[in-house]
Amino acid sequence: MTITRKTLCFVYAAIGLLALVGTWGNNLQYLGLGFIGFNVRFWEDTLANPASRSITVDLLFLALAATVWMLLEARRLGMRVPWLYVVGSLLIAASVMYPLFLINRERALPKMEVSPSGGSLRVYDVIGLIFLGIAFTAYIVVTLTK
Repeated sequence: MTITRKTLCFVYAAIGLLALVGTWGNNLQYLGLGFIGFNVRFWEDTLANPASRSITVDLLFLALAATVWMLLEARRLGMRVPWLYVVGSLLIAASVMYPLFLINRERALPKMEVSPSGGSLRVYDVIGLIFLGIAFTAYIVVTLTK
């Protein structure tokens, strides 16, 4: 079955909207704590038990793999400001920003000739990926010492 780009964008938008409702429906409990308090309490709560630590590690490394691909794909297709999706993932939700990236990717694909190249990264892309890798790995250390 062939799916049009427009239909695919609609599906991605629906996924992103549902993810926004699902994540921020839960995050609202933290809003009264301010930005710093929100983050401190949120990340403390991810350490609550082995299940929460496991799913957090799983999602962080899934997000890291997705970030590598997003940056490579954005550079290959000439998409602008791909780090906006990464920062948005950290501040809003990866499950919201990834579908937004996919929508913009669908819009960029017809404008570009598809290349067999895996893409290229800029120096600051590599530095950012290393930083995320170190931060996510540090989280594993914390979870394993809980």
